[in-house]
Formats: sequence, structure tokens, C-alpha cells
Amino acid sequence: MQALITLAAFLVTLGVLVSFHEFGHFLAARVCGVRVLRFAVGFGKPLFTYRASNQTEWVLAAIPLGGYVKLLDGRDREQVITPQEEAHAFDSKKLWQRSFIVAAGPFANFLLAVILFAVIYVSGVPQLPAILDAPPEHSLAAKLGLSQGDRVVGWQDLSDDEVLTRQGEFEPIPSWNALRWDLLNSITAHQGFALEMQSPNGGSFTKAFPARDLPQVTPESDPMQALGIRPMISPPATWQELQLGPIDALAYASHRVWLITKVSVRLMAGIFTGNTSIKQLGGPLSIADMAGKSAQVGWQPFFAFLALISISIGLLNLLPFPMLDGGQLLYDAWELVAGKRISISMQERFQKLGFLLLISLSLLALFNDLQRYLLP
Repeated sequence: MQALITLAAFLVTLGVLVSFHEFGHFLAARVCGVRVLRFAVGFGKPLFTYRASNQTEWVLAAIPLGGYVKLLDGRDREQVITPQEEAHAFDSKKLWQRSFIVAAGPFANFLLAVILFAVIYVSGVPQLPAILDAPPEHSLAAKLGLSQGDRVVGWQDLSDDEVLTRQGEFEPIPSWNALRWDLLNSITAHQGFALEMQSPNGGSFTKAFPARDLPQVTPESDPMQALGIRPMISPPATWQELQLGPIDALAYASHRVWLITKVSVRLMAGIFTGNTSIKQLGGPLSIADMAGKSAQVGWQPFFAFLALISISIGLLNLLPFPMLDGGQLLYDAWELVAGKRISISMQERFQKLGFLLLISLSLLALFNDLQRYLLP
């Protein structure tokens, strides 16, 4: 039964995220007057095909590991475009229109993440309070005198040379989850911060964490452990429910997606600079495992998981690799600067290089999955 739930959650995850991403391309293409030849979810043999009145094919294919939108495009040597159709071809559109169509896919993923988080916040979600556990010995929090039972109620960013806080400038911290993302954002950006605290006896005080004292992000260490700020686990009955109106939920969700995106970009960049371990890369087995576990806990954890993966898919597609949306946007940037397009033959050579890079990353992620789940 658990295996069936995991498989179903995995298929729903890919189906929803891929469909929303490709629908972003599809909608932008239609807005810009580009004819869409095919909208496909999955690869391989078609299981279901529907041809709409505008001649767009809607395809559900056998291998649910991706999808694509096929546009009328004069660069495709398999397409024969009549003079009457040229005005509706992708390659005949202005540069900003082509860039808009390409960027609409990743943007749709970020928008989906905002919507999913907003639905969670509107429905109301229990939140672990930002009450701290005893910090580990030798951690920064221990050196600054934080102790078990201290509660974080406010947050303030510090400039590099600032070590003292100013009253009245703290942003409220409603839960541990909110505090955790603020901490991850500061650590990965190496930006100092200050906390407004309440002690167990009701007293108020502040603690400053200058940037120079923050732990470094390295493959061998856990910066959160070195920081020493960790939650005190309390019974669910003591948790506080976060429930917002639709407008406030959208604003809060947008802020959360922005924070997660910044942290993810820095961690992703760390893989190429050596600051982040490549062992953190996860493949289909990791996604299936997390999808199954979150779905079994409830719809809210599953929606939160979908939002996180949607952000990751948006960022992945913005990487400047040929065959990804970011690669096409890089071509567009070249065209904007140089005043001419990269030749089709050059793009084809880049496509081959991009294919090798993507296969290498996929194999690395699969290898990490095998080590994580199948090897002792």
C-alpha cells in the first residue's frame, strides 16, 4: 500500500509540475500569436491524443518524466512552413516575445509555488513556535548566551559593520518555520542579523549575530549546527495556527518563495564552486520518496513539497545550459548585445554539449539516489 501511495504521489507531482511549466510556455505563445503544434505531458508512445479545433495536439505519453510544447518554428528542419503561416512562427517574433515565451515556463513554476503556499496559509496550518532548545556546546548561540526556552519574536538584518540592534525595527517571527528560512537566508548570504528574544520568565532582550561570526557553508560541515539555533520540540497542542486572508496569504507566500529561491540559488551555485556537496543532488528516487512521505502525512505537507519542487524545477530550467530555458535566454542575451542571432548550426553544437551536461547531472543524481536508498 505504501508503495502504491509513493508511486501515485510521484506521478501526481511530475504531472502537476510539468503540466504547469509547459502551460506557461503554451499560454505565453498563444498571447504572442505563435501557433502551438503539440502540448505533451510525458515522453514516448502516446497513450491519449486529442486534436483541438485550432489544430493543437494534446498528448499524454507513456513515460511521465517530463513534457514539452512544440511550436511552429522555422528553425525546425522537419517543419514546412507556408508563407501564410510565417507570421505565427516562433522564430519570426520579436526578441522580447521569444524571451517572454521561454521565460514563461519557469515563471509558471514560481507562480504555482506561491499559489500552493497561499492555499496552505488560507486554510490554516499549525506552526511550531520559535522557542529554542539548548544550543550545542561551542556553537555561536551558546557563546552569545542563548538558553533553552528563549523565544524569538523579532528579526532584523544587520549590515557588515553593525553589531547593535535598534528598537522598533524588528520584523515579527510567527513560527520556527519562518525563523528557519530567515536563518538559512542569512547563513548562505553571510549577512549578519539580530534577534529580539523573550526569556522564559518574560524578560525581553536582543542578540546580534555579526556576519564575521557566522559559520561558513562547506561540504564537510553543518552551518545550522555550528550556529546553534534549533527549535525545542513541543506537543502539537501548544502549536499556534497560522491562518491568513487571501491577500495576506499571497503576500506571505510570495515572500516565502522569494526566500526559498535565494537560498536555493546560493546552494545550487555552491555545487559548482565547491561550497556545497554534490551528494545533496537528488534524482527520481528522492522525489518519489519525499512525495510519498509528504502525501501520507496530509495534503498540506504534500502541497508544501510540491511548492518546493516547483521552485527547484523553475531554477533548474533557468540554468544557462543548452536544451534548458536558461540556454535559450542566453542565446537571446547574445542577440540583444551582438544584434544578430546565433546560427542554427552553432545552436545544434551547443545542444549536443548541453545534452551531455544534463545526462551527466542526471546520472550523478541517480547515483546519489542509489547510494541513499539501495546501498547499505
